[in-house]
Amino acid sequence: MDKRGIERAVVRMAHQILEGNNGADDLVFIGIHTGGVPLARRLAMQVRHIEAKDVPIGSLDITLYRDDWTRLGHIPTVKRTDIPFSTDEKGVVLIDDVLFTGRTVRAALDAISDFGRPRRIQLAVLIDRGLRELPIQPDFVGLRLDSSYDEHIDVLLKETAGRDEVILKRKAL
Repeated sequence: MDKRGIERAVVRMAHQILEGNNGADDLVFIGIHTGGVPLARRLAMQVRHIEAKDVPIGSLDITLYRDDWTRLGHIPTVKRTDIPFSTDEKGVVLIDDVLFTGRTVRAALDAISDFGRPRRIQLAVLIDRGLRELPIQPDFVGLRLDSSYDEHIDVLLKETAGRDEVILKRKAL
């Protein structure tokens, strides 16, 4: 997926989010560090362009909520969680770059519960690569890309990598 493909996917997802929520009222976006944060900003920018409304944006670090952080083999880097609004009775759209096993999303759901009780939580991902270990499905998807466990997907975004590109590659053995 190149820069234009990413742009088209983000515009389409913004429209789908608005349609699925009857507009932007009481909607908040929460990006999961690292790749979900710039995507949340891009989606909010598109919503503003489409609806002329600002959607509050938060960022969420799920490191200490993961069920596998003690198995990582290194000390995890904890990033800043910044949710400067109440999630009570809001429509929360949780945003990440790639959905794979579902474990990151499960951890994010646990973390969000510490910030209030949303009316509803939906999931938006740029890439859905399948192969779930948990029963988690996205509501809004930029691209479904079936992959195998011996493949890796890199989502490179201008904000974090200097360019927009999605790359599928085989893991080194």
